[in-house]
Amino acid sequence: MTTLTMSPTLGDLLKFELNGSYSRETVTLKSGTSYALGSVLGKITTSGKYRLSPVAEVTGDEGAETAVAVLIGAVDATGGDKTGLVVARGPVIVSKAALVFDGSVDLTAEKTTKHAQLSAVGIVPRDAA
Repeated sequence: MTTLTMSPTLGDLLKFELNGSYSRETVTLKSGTSYALGSVLGKITTSGKYRLSPVAEVTGDEGAETAVAVLIGAVDATGGDKTGLVVARGPVIVSKAALVFDGSVDLTAEKTTKHAQLSAVGIVPRDAA
């Protein structure tokens, strides 16, 4: 028998949002990456573009090391900059299990730091809603 696997949905990620008109923004995603639903993003200071938030400062992408938004729809930006819809401010509750981190964020303490950075802008990661 064939087993079907369903991709994550917005309902898997977003557990509470008071007002989508207030908490959501359309942003420009930096090229070179295919961004998954739930990607934890940082904003590059010089360009204003968003990318996966790394654990430490990356030369040329300064500012992105601070997590400030979560992508709420998958975007393939491998071939060039693309726009994407994010939650950028709360009150919002997201599922910790549905968050997608940069490859450099692999330790529990690093993920906890990213959770705290998101909480600072009102995006609260929780184990359960």
